[in-house]
Amino acid sequence: MASEIRLAFAHPEERAAAQSERDRISLRDYVRDVEIGAYQAERGTTQRVCFNIVVEVRTAAEMLADDVDKVLSYDTITDAIDSALAEERLNLLETLAERIAERILADPRAARAFVRIEKLDRGPFALGVEIVREADAIRVSVPEAPPRPRIVFLHEIGLHDHDLPIHLDRLEAMGNPVILCVGPVPRPAPHSAVKAAQRRIDLLSVEQNAWVLAGRDPRCVVVSTRSEIDWALRRHQTTVWAPSKMVLDSADGPTPATDHPRALMRWLAQKLDAAEMLELDEAGLHPLRGS
Repeated sequence: MASEIRLAFAHPEERAAAQSERDRISLRDYVRDVEIGAYQAERGTTQRVCFNIVVEVRTAAEMLADDVDKVLSYDTITDAIDSALAEERLNLLETLAERIAERILADPRAARAFVRIEKLDRGPFALGVEIVREADAIRVSVPEAPPRPRIVFLHEIGLHDHDLPIHLDRLEAMGNPVILCVGPVPRPAPHSAVKAAQRRIDLLSVEQNAWVLAGRDPRCVVVSTRSEIDWALRRHQTTVWAPSKMVLDSADGPTPATDHPRALMRWLAQKLDAAEMLELDEAGLHPLRGS
């Protein structure tokens, strides 16, 4: 029992050695500044996160030819970390570890991955998670890309237009799935001296109008995550975008200075490779003008 406990807290390299005779490559004590965490105090700031990763590799005769192109590169590990961190802001180390393991094991030369991630700044200790994943247990599939949406910005007059169902009929008849974007509620928003808090207030004001629109027509389903959007796009379902979660969780999201509703819409259009951007105002439906 004592040896099992010791091994449980050992470096992943030692754990891998105890469980397999395969060759291994490893990354030790790789520290990055990362914005991650579910608590409000962890938003808007970075903390040191330490990565220790061991990858068991499949051996083959041709890999013994001292050819760098035939062996699993250390860059596979660091690239997996970089791409997982760049994808979006995450709340959980568990999610980050899972994504890193999946990226590493997508390489057919990788057989098993030990991933340990620790937060170094949460106290006089390290808080972390460790996972072990087998390549044979992971089926990496690339889903078919959803159809390109037509994104439409609704001004207040468009939001409350009695002909809204007619406009929606027209948009849906154009073929591409429709994502509707709205501006904030047209009244003075509460004011906070804390910039991060004010940003949330402003984004939530936009979301209030999204829910107003949802009550105007049953086709207007409010969505707040990329998964919800992709699901709706594949079903050609008309949706209304509530931007807070995607904007605040994105690693490359718009800055507070560019949180104007039209700028948010352009950012979403770029993320989704939108087919077209339109707006509905007193002049009717037409291509989106400048911000």
